[in-house]
Amino acid sequence: MATSLEFGVFDWIDRSPNVVGDLYEQRLQLAELADDAGFYGYHLAEHHGTALGMAPSPSVFFSALAQRTERIRFSAMAFLLPMYHPVRLVEEICMLDHFSKGRVEVGISRGVSPYEIKCFGIDPSETQGIFNEALDVFREGMMDHVLDYRGEHFQFEQVSIPIGPLQKPHPPIWYPTFSESGTTYAAKNGFNFLTLGPPELVSQLACLYRQTWAECLPGSTEFHDLDCPKIGAMRQIFIGETDQQALDTAEAAYQDWYQSITELWRKNGDASFDDFFSWEACLASETILIGSPETVGDKIQKLVELSGINYFVGSFAWGSLTFEESKDSFERFVSQVMPTIEMPVAV
Repeated sequence: MATSLEFGVFDWIDRSPNVVGDLYEQRLQLAELADDAGFYGYHLAEHHGTALGMAPSPSVFFSALAQRTERIRFSAMAFLLPMYHPVRLVEEICMLDHFSKGRVEVGISRGVSPYEIKCFGIDPSETQGIFNEALDVFREGMMDHVLDYRGEHFQFEQVSIPIGPLQKPHPPIWYPTFSESGTTYAAKNGFNFLTLGPPELVSQLACLYRQTWAECLPGSTEFHDLDCPKIGAMRQIFIGETDQQALDTAEAAYQDWYQSITELWRKNGDASFDDFFSWEACLASETILIGSPETVGDKIQKLVELSGINYFVGSFAWGSLTFEESKDSFERFVSQVMPTIEMPVAV
């Protein structure tokens, strides 16, 4: 396992008062800042039918990001596989891999929200089977130029795929989850892993991932191809000059983001995630980190020490935070927080 900590950016590109084109431009500028600061990755959520998803096609956004950055890697977090024709996804990922000179990575999910799945006319009860087959086709299509596949949802006979990925055998795969079963699945397949939750849950799942991953070595599954997987945790962040100033600025912006992330659920009379994402609950569970550089840095250091994660991902632009507020917060993170975070010394 890795002994150094790397950093990434997570983004929703949720609705804001800005013109949509300006919103995209501001996010690209933040990605450029992360690139310059040496961040490992930029991870973009995929959402549909909600104000949370102003970038519903991550591949389109990444085609611009690839041209505006030089080193930072990028991935959807995640491509919702039941909504994709797998051959089309193979072709798009291969194009992005060459556009970026081998910097694309691939987050995969079957989708959390049944209401978003229904936007594409898909029965939510069938998503697991579609996901499994789409992933099989994706893997085969990435590694072979001729696709033959027989499944319940997809059938292909001698389909030619002339383009292949730059990274061999395929770009790294990510699996975001906050469940034990999802963590085990990610580890057994050698997928990079990103989770969300209070420090105790992050620690529990990170430990489970490490144990499962170690048990699978050497290569007990065909696709267990990561020498050193990333085990990551994500946090929404806003850093101000003082704790109180940060809280005063962030709370109203967070409430706008909260309306976006719960919007589609509420339209369907479903309050499943109301409490999960509430301001008070997330502050208490430290899934959002708001405060001065010292306060935020201390909480990240404690999380790293408790869980042993080797990848920390921050979300710096959300809700009604202005571009200037997000940029200032990000720059404080880079200059005053990142240099203070250390991996615990192994004994």
